[in-house]
Amino acid sequence: MYLFKRVADLQEALGQEKKAGKRIGFAPTMGALHQGHISLINEAKTQCDIVVSSIFVNPTQFNDPKDFEKYPVTIKEDILALSGAGTDILFLPSVEEMYPEGVNGKHPHYGFGYLETVLEGAYRPNHFQGVGIVVHKLLNIVEPDDLFMGQKDFQQCMIIKRLLEITGIPAKLHICPTLRETDGLAMSSRNMRLSPSERQTAAQISRTLLYIKENVKQLPFPEIKQNAWKQLQDAGFQPDYVEIANADDLQLLDKPLPSGQMVMLIAAKLGEIRLIDNMLT
Repeated sequence: MYLFKRVADLQEALGQEKKAGKRIGFAPTMGALHQGHISLINEAKTQCDIVVSSIFVNPTQFNDPKDFEKYPVTIKEDILALSGAGTDILFLPSVEEMYPEGVNGKHPHYGFGYLETVLEGAYRPNHFQGVGIVVHKLLNIVEPDDLFMGQKDFQQCMIIKRLLEITGIPAKLHICPTLRETDGLAMSSRNMRLSPSERQTAAQISRTLLYIKENVKQLPFPEIKQNAWKQLQDAGFQPDYVEIANADDLQLLDKPLPSGQMVMLIAAKLGEIRLIDNMLT
């Protein structure tokens, strides 16, 4: 695996691969890697000739500076994990390399519309603008044919799909299934910050999502959401939202769709740690 810290060096290496007609796959990460991230690498390897990953904790997407400061950093372990998974190239830039204009410099504003007003957008103002800024930069740097992201961040995937439409960047987005621990907890870098007792409790989120999924065609939505909310509170969570939405456009629903896929989404705090998860039905 080759490691590059400078944009110019990465682009020179990738330019040679592209000249040779190689298909480039890209899986951007913020590090603190787990098997969910590695599954993106594995999927990219099945579809592309060259697999690029990046590790960059992006300051512009954290609306809470404390959350940014506490984000887990495990660079040595991450490098070993990516190399072991067969990643061809790792891009490991500094903040200065990614933001030569300065983090507080002038950035584009993206017309994400409704998508950034609900759920995570409502609870984390400007978060998705920050995501758009950094992913746009990374796509311009790497110029991949294929982009691989995880379903666990469902709303973020929809934001990136919209970003590709807005910018006209021709990369194909692949949304890969959420990987879960044996007790159902969605794999997440934030899980590292859970205490042992919190870690046991955290699996209640996936159990609550399963409850919603099993009852979404049988019970009225207000009743389902009220019961789900109580399940989370009884387990010790402080829920931010429990919602059922159209999986195509994230419009919140008050009754089942006559056709098409729905997505159930939860965000809740356990102590100081905020966890999100979703399931499709």
